[in-house]
Amino acid sequence: MQIAAALGLFAITAPGSLMAGDKAKEKLQNLSFKDIMEIEPKGKATILHICDMHAHIKPLYWREPSTLISAPNLVGTPGFICGQTFEEFYGIEPGSLDEYFDTYLNFETLAKKFGKMGGIAHMKTMIDHVKKERGAKNVLLLDSGDTWQGTAVALKTKGEAIVDAQNYLGVDVMVGHWEFTYGKERVKELIGMLKGEFISQNVIDDDPFSDDFEELVFPPYTIKEIGGVKIGIIGQSFPFTSTANPKKFTQGWSFGLRHESLQEYIDELRKEKKVDCVVVLSHDGFSVDQELAKKVKGVDFILSGHTHDPSPKPIIVNDTVILIAGSHGKFISRLDLEIKDKKVVDYSFKLMPVASKLIPADPAGEKLVEKWYKPYDKELGEVLGTTKGTLYKRDTFYSTFDALIGQAIQAEMGSEIVFTPGYRWGTSLLPGDKILKDNVYEMTAITYPEVYTFELKGAKIAQLLEDIADNVFNENPLYQQGGDMSRLTGASYSITVGAKSGKRISDLKIGGKPIDLKKSYIVSSWGGNLQNAGEKLQTKKIRAVYEVVSDYIRKKKVVDISPESNVKVLDYGCGCPKKGAKC
Repeated sequence: MQIAAALGLFAITAPGSLMAGDKAKEKLQNLSFKDIMEIEPKGKATILHICDMHAHIKPLYWREPSTLISAPNLVGTPGFICGQTFEEFYGIEPGSLDEYFDTYLNFETLAKKFGKMGGIAHMKTMIDHVKKERGAKNVLLLDSGDTWQGTAVALKTKGEAIVDAQNYLGVDVMVGHWEFTYGKERVKELIGMLKGEFISQNVIDDDPFSDDFEELVFPPYTIKEIGGVKIGIIGQSFPFTSTANPKKFTQGWSFGLRHESLQEYIDELRKEKKVDCVVVLSHDGFSVDQELAKKVKGVDFILSGHTHDPSPKPIIVNDTVILIAGSHGKFISRLDLEIKDKKVVDYSFKLMPVASKLIPADPAGEKLVEKWYKPYDKELGEVLGTTKGTLYKRDTFYSTFDALIGQAIQAEMGSEIVFTPGYRWGTSLLPGDKILKDNVYEMTAITYPEVYTFELKGAKIAQLLEDIADNVFNENPLYQQGGDMSRLTGASYSITVGAKSGKRISDLKIGGKPIDLKKSYIVSSWGGNLQNAGEKLQTKKIRAVYEVVSDYIRKKKVVDISPESNVKVLDYGCGCPKKGAKC
């Protein structure tokens, strides 16, 4: 908290956002739809916000991370807290619905109690309730992106099923990131199908042979009138798209943070367009947006995305309120605005959990899901095996679902070491659950799923790990791209998070033996460009990762993945309870 204060960050209590104390314990046994939707209304205008759905239109389980390790100077700041620290920071009651949705604590027990999360049919019920209460013309639904990608039905329909779901929910404005991995032409086609608007002030045409060279690719902002006031909304797509994903998808488009041009559009909306409120709809990431708020003036609210953080209370930096709504359709945030004389004078905020057991499903939403999944039911409904323990995705260095993917690739390719990207989307399965082909897709459904096997020198492997760590643990959030550390199979190492760049990794072993920097190792990877660093590409066994993993589970039948990490943290800078903790 002291570090947060020093950085100019502090949280305020949001009316109706959480239950506390004895009242919480009493209501816990009788939670209802009314409890979830309850909020102290303010003004006449309401903004609903979603982010990082990753194409999950059906309810799912999603376990929050048990580690969110950061550079020492960021320890304890919003975006780098989880578990018990998260509960203390936000005032969350143990055993509550909020604990289940916001942390990993007691996950399996609470999952059985509260059931699955999200699902568009349940989200629609909540959205319609707010629109009925406030008046449909007084409500906006904004989407911070990472919506079109992440599941089988999204991949197989090239995003169309998810755009249909957005139109059903009533998305008014969106920005993007993984959307761009469908390629420029498909992105334009999907935007044409979207009833809402796609905006971004930070995507520029940099193709010198294009008629639109150095012009904006998308409109930078839009103005919406709701509740008798004018809301200026500026779009901020993911600034590192062309480096985080293969350049081929966006060749000719330039991405960046571009806070200077952002300030120009803020001023334009304020001075020329005479808006009453300025909102930045962002996919920068929670920590990046906290830094962005220090660089620009005149923004009332930043609705953030990309890093998948839930934030039950607003974070205020200078005069800007920053909000983020988790991931995977687990939450819808509600922001009520009271505006007088061109100024926001008051507001209410609530992060509303989409608890599918407590929220009735809209029949039209269930039919929409059924329509898009029906052609693939046979394939996606195949039971590949079962899991003995919880399969989950999020954590800084290691997760059981990623370990399963790595083991499958290593078994298939015969590689000595496997790199799996630190993506933050996927699904969770409880002990004893059946593993469906659909679940494998939920972890791997990308438009570049090929598994490559190649040779890398030990020195190159060591350097790659240092480079990845420099991105993940950079002390300046503006240099972080938002992913977790790449997962390794067949290797182990120690890390000093607070060490200087290039000096973090130690005790690196492959196959239980210290790495030989001069030796060439057989390496497999997927979901990136790592194969381009290899000295010799082996092309005989290039397969889609979801097929490799599915085959492996079919053979194993029962999957038993150790929860023990292969990475040891050596310093306190990570926020671990003690030196030498395994994360």
